[in-house]
Amino acid sequence: MSQSEATSRRPRSAAGLIAATVARRLGHGAFTLFVVSLVIFSLMSLMPGDFAKSILGQAATPETVAAFQREVGLDVPPVQRYVAWVGNVAHGDFGNSFVTSGAKKRAVADIIAPRLKNTMFLALITAALAVPLALGLGILTALKRNSFFDRAVNALTLTTISMPEFFMAYLLLMLFSTKLHWLPGLATVDAGDPFLEKLRRCTLPALTLTLVIVAHIMRMTRAAILNVLDDPYMEMARFKGITRARMVLRHALPNAWAPIANVVAFNLAYLIVGVVIVEVVFAYPGIGQLMVDAVSTRDIPVVQACSLIFAGVYVLLNLAADIASILSNPRLLFPR
Repeated sequence: MSQSEATSRRPRSAAGLIAATVARRLGHGAFTLFVVSLVIFSLMSLMPGDFAKSILGQAATPETVAAFQREVGLDVPPVQRYVAWVGNVAHGDFGNSFVTSGAKKRAVADIIAPRLKNTMFLALITAALAVPLALGLGILTALKRNSFFDRAVNALTLTTISMPEFFMAYLLLMLFSTKLHWLPGLATVDAGDPFLEKLRRCTLPALTLTLVIVAHIMRMTRAAILNVLDDPYMEMARFKGITRARMVLRHALPNAWAPIANVVAFNLAYLIVGVVIVEVVFAYPGIGQLMVDAVSTRDIPVVQACSLIFAGVYVLLNLAADIASILSNPRLLFPR
């Protein structure tokens, strides 16, 4: 085989390996979602108490309870309910809310859609602020290793990591809302609010989440870059007179992107599925707050749908992180 033929075949081979990797990750993700759905359904079924009486009240007659169970499908065996639920979810139907059954039936998808939109809005604002800031701080601290700036940023990020989210939220609430009166304490947003007004109301929860995730991404970026800088080929680049800034930006960062992409994906997933405490503190109408309310009212379809959405977000973002790592460093396709 000539060199030109080998060169022309290599991109197709790499593309095939990437496609196989993506297919394999999708298979793992589908299996993970299946296991998660089984766990979610099992935990809901094993919860103590009578769902019908919890929703209808203890004064409900046995006939009313039996009619409600028939209406929502609680009178059939759990295996049959699980199969029906999974089949409906596969077609995009999460069922109807238990709390709004009867004459006021509401589809779970209609309940979740506006809340998920609000959470996505908050997540996008936070990501647009936190990810560039964290990557920039990570690169700067790697460039200025062991300097006062490096030590100060590391001390600050270690402090923010050590603080629970609710404590950070209450500190910002006390400072910017109670003391200075700059920002509203409650992030109650509505679909009809102007963009700038929604942005102003979301500032405190977004700032809280930013302080939480910046520390994780920044410290991983710094550690990954410094780890690559210790490799022998970086020593050779240093002997050739290449500036440290060029070494970091042109050589170290692309080779260190795999762990950085993973931690970025993990923190982006946290912005969607891990913001329950922040949404509760600021009364933000997101999907995390919806899940808390659904648990308190024993609204099983809503809890199951929220949990499955959370799992799906984690799977998709981890898949995106794997693909980004491979595209930035094709050597990952050929593990030793």
